[in-house]
Amino acid sequence: MAAPRLNPLDLYDVRSLLTDEERMVQDTVGRFVDERVLPIIGDCFDQARFPTELIPEIASLGLLGATIPEKYGCAGMNGVSYGLICQELERGDSGLRSFASVQSSLVMYPIYAYGSEEQKQAYLPKMAAGEIIGCFGLTEPHGGSDPANMKTNAKKDGGDWVINGAKMWITNGNLAQVAIVWAQTEDGIQGFIVPTDSKGFTAQQIHKKMSLRASVTSALFFDNVRVPDANRLPNVKGLKGPLGCLTQA
Repeated sequence: MAAPRLNPLDLYDVRSLLTDEERMVQDTVGRFVDERVLPIIGDCFDQARFPTELIPEIASLGLLGATIPEKYGCAGMNGVSYGLICQELERGDSGLRSFASVQSSLVMYPIYAYGSEEQKQAYLPKMAAGEIIGCFGLTEPHGGSDPANMKTNAKKDGGDWVINGAKMWITNGNLAQVAIVWAQTEDGIQGFIVPTDSKGFTAQQIHKKMSLRASVTSALFFDNVRVPDANRLPNVKGLKGPLGCLTQA
């Protein structure tokens, strides 16, 4: 009796464990990658260019904020489906997966999990539609992936917060209209929704990368950037906020 033929891309036959809906998600994103990503991604890598022309299609497939409930304009998928989305996008290019997972897990998720209802209604539907792109400001130039060593700070000034500091290696930084910025305050680390057109905000794209070339990576600088208290994420304080986002990603 001949041994069953192994799929080199699924040696453990994980696909057999998926539901019909999960297989449909995998197949749909897989076709998108085959038909729309693979034909252009080599040139994007050579040109160090993120394919922004694909954002409307990514959004129309429901791939942004996929696990967030439908009431906010999202797809309401389960975690397995989100994992399959990321796996297929990664097959196309790490930069494309980074774009989607930053938008979904590091920008939309903290607004959904830690934000006010007003913030959710204002941002999540437009982010799901790809009309607003976000970035996640946690890593800093001096401390790298040690968020406890955070130097970026936010000080209360009347009804506003004034943010000073810098962030480094920020995916989507020069694409974003908003940034989720984590900063030290008198009450510990807190998150803020910062429009990137705010006075004192600067995004500087990092060039000549050897990898993730089809991805926008930036340094962010905050020079007395002022945001209202309504832009503070009210439902979390401390490192569990940003670390919860990274767990979701």
